[in-house]
Amino acid sequence: MYFKRDYGLTEEQKDLQAMVHEFAEKEIKPRAAEWDVNGSFSDDVLEMAKEMGLHLMAVPEKFGGMGLDKVTECILREEIGWADAGFSVTLGGFALGFLPVMLAGTDQQIAKFADVITAGGAAAFALTEAQGGSDAANTKTTAKKVGNTYVLNGSKAFISNGDIADVYTVFAMTDKSKGVKGISAFMVDRNTPGFSIGTHENKMGIRSSHTCSLYFDEMAIPEENLIGKEGEGFKIAMNTLNRTRVSGASGCVGIMQRAVEEAVAYSKEREVFGKPICKHQGIAFMLADMEIKTQAARQMVRYAARTFDADIIDPMVGSCSKTFVSDNAVQVCLDAIQVLGGYGYSREYPVEKLLRDAKSYQITEGTNQIQRVTISGNMLK
Repeated sequence: MYFKRDYGLTEEQKDLQAMVHEFAEKEIKPRAAEWDVNGSFSDDVLEMAKEMGLHLMAVPEKFGGMGLDKVTECILREEIGWADAGFSVTLGGFALGFLPVMLAGTDQQIAKFADVITAGGAAAFALTEAQGGSDAANTKTTAKKVGNTYVLNGSKAFISNGDIADVYTVFAMTDKSKGVKGISAFMVDRNTPGFSIGTHENKMGIRSSHTCSLYFDEMAIPEENLIGKEGEGFKIAMNTLNRTRVSGASGCVGIMQRAVEEAVAYSKEREVFGKPICKHQGIAFMLADMEIKTQAARQMVRYAARTFDADIIDPMVGSCSKTFVSDNAVQVCLDAIQVLGGYGYSREYPVEKLLRDAKSYQITEGTNQIQRVTISGNMLK
């Protein structure tokens, strides 16, 4: 049995880690291959996760969540990502949708949003548009003030939890002339007239996570659904993502850990030239490099999480960890496939899925190229 070296945890963190790992191993891992083929997850497993509070890890206790510190949240997100990264993304989407309201909403908005998700409803964060991607200033969705309402028109693309959410945080242009300073944030109820949901994207990886387009056609929402002030939407979105990138990266560390374990296990069983392939230095050194990258990635995530827990929100730290982890996760998974050879390229073994899942982390929550813009910009101030 491969032993994961994860030292320095408190007794409470160890207990939570063990509990979530057991859940992931028994309930998520055996279903992950089927979910990958079907492009969905099992509702009963999501309900189990909700009963454990895993959809509200980052939500404060006063709002009905677990109220975990960022380090502990990352420890648990890693365990879920180890079993299935798509399911980790699904659970993370609840807090991602709620966080903008927690950061900038009124007490009434926070209570309204919290009531939905603590009662079992799902949430989603709707920023990305098909033509915009990382270019938020190119947002085409508009919100026009009409009396005591805002009327939204436009669409969003690649929205996690898009077709399962009951409440959304949606970003739209209230003043195109101001660029990103003309973007505002809104709470949107799923049942609002004029709101519709597209089909689930047929993705390469994280396939159990529901990813959909959203459409707004003369959709009127009450003015009290405006989060913060007009023009603060981009700031709210960035403040949100600066807090969630490290959580997402922790799920990616789980992918790396799983790839290492699968490669080590196979290398001990597969024999060539009279001995297991792990006894050949070429393979042994590959395994060592995979472990080095995984341990380094875990420590980068934990460092970023500790800065967050110390109330230090440094975009550069989050960007560095997200970029390093996802880039190295892709390489670790490629190496795992190489260790398994032809079997690694087959769906009979899970490592090809791990690679497809890992690739998504180089794209979501700001591509790694955009992260390098952020990093270099901070370096060269």
